[in-house]
Amino acid sequence: MSPAGDLAGHYTRFRVADRLLLTGHAHQAWPDVAREGVLEAYDDAALDVDRKWARAEDRAERLRAGVRVLMDEPGAEIALGASAHELLVRFLSALPLRSRPRLVTTDGEFDSARRQLDRLPEIGVEVVRVPAAPVETLAERLAALVDARTAAVVVSSVLFESARIVPGLASVAEACERAGSELLVDAYHQLGVVPLSVVDSGLAGTWIVGGGYKYLQLGEGNCFLRVPPHASRMRPVVTGWFAHEADRFAGSTYDPTSHYRAARVLDFFVEQGLTPARLREISLHQRGLLARGFDALDLPDEVLTRDRATPAEGFGGFLALVSPQAARLRAALAERGVHADHRGRHLRLGPAPYLTDDQLTEAIGLLGEAAAGLR
Repeated sequence: MSPAGDLAGHYTRFRVADRLLLTGHAHQAWPDVAREGVLEAYDDAALDVDRKWARAEDRAERLRAGVRVLMDEPGAEIALGASAHELLVRFLSALPLRSRPRLVTTDGEFDSARRQLDRLPEIGVEVVRVPAAPVETLAERLAALVDARTAAVVVSSVLFESARIVPGLASVAEACERAGSELLVDAYHQLGVVPLSVVDSGLAGTWIVGGGYKYLQLGEGNCFLRVPPHASRMRPVVTGWFAHEADRFAGSTYDPTSHYRAARVLDFFVEQGLTPARLREISLHQRGLLARGFDALDLPDEVLTRDRATPAEGFGGFLALVSPQAARLRAALAERGVHADHRGRHLRLGPAPYLTDDQLTEAIGLLGEAAAGLR
């Protein structure tokens, strides 16, 4: 099932065969070709100086094309940015917040959205936060709050703490369409590990933001915003000199090195057959292996536990374990050579396609040792 034996040899700089990198949900290793892209960016600048931008735009368009494949939407308009936050701000600046001074979101959004939305009440924008749990009814509860004063709903498709997939977002899209509101879906924890088809998911009128820092192995500086067709009538206040009528949500001068790196990695994924469907297959296998291994440890729930009620298909790409001592467990794992992270009470273990089953099994064994030290 795992292609790691074949893939690990392409990640020699990150030494994935020699390290237990359970950081697949946060920062996957980059294949060696990514370094070649960085060097190519330097060489193009040295060759053409300020005329390098024509070559750089070719790499930017390769990134847009890759995003269209991930969203299963060949004709999608894709705006690029250095960060998801940058694109979120451009989106917010296009909303009619004077006439619709209300935003609806959840208490489960990543910090880039949460912190920005925290500040908006200071300038008179009402921000309504819906509890993310229970996730089974989240879409229904969001949809019920959309009214004529609502400028937009902001919600993740996969929650960053628990890896839970948020079902039924099409109902939120329908509610927004009826009310004339916008829907922004943060798909950062979906793309590259859970297939997305924009049209088939009922999200044709939705804004979708994401990036390549996590599952896509593109590294920093490769974020993107899917701009829905009806946005042609919208004008963002936050804009830059790269923006024009055909690309209103573009910014300004940027470091094109990230796009060179992305172009090489996207081509590498094609060569290795790492399609969205294949990546999901690998992810389900690896996360399942971790979950079964964890269950076999038979730890007391008060030490460390997990959501066993939700089927495997209800999760994204990492295993979220819950403990009041998640920070101590992460540190104990680091001492044992296991790279992982935590968010609050959630210890997050993120596999990746280049890891072997044996590596994942070893990591779980070391987790058992770490947990035993807490009792």
